[in-house]
Amino acid sequence: MQLFLDILGTLVVGGVAGWLAGYFMKGSGFGLIGNIILGMIGGFIVSWLLSLLNIGFISGPITRLIASFLGAVVLLFIVGLIRRSTSEKA
Repeated sequence: MQLFLDILGTLVVGGVAGWLAGYFMKGSGFGLIGNIILGMIGGFIVSWLLSLLNIGFISGPITRLIASFLGAVVLLFIVGLIRRSTSEKA
């Protein structure tokens, strides 16, 4: 049950973080739904990486939001670079 709540919390906080990251990264967003999805993925990636490094500071909603926001910003930046490089080749 706790795992389900952790995953649900990561999805919700990741969605909010993706929405915030879309405002922060103006010009490289993917629309509201795309940013929310990237925020969720970024939240999962950051949670997974920090668990691999045995860093357990993602216990509260504020720290989880900050980590998911940073993950979403980095993911938006990387996906934006990939999108630009493929559109320049076409």
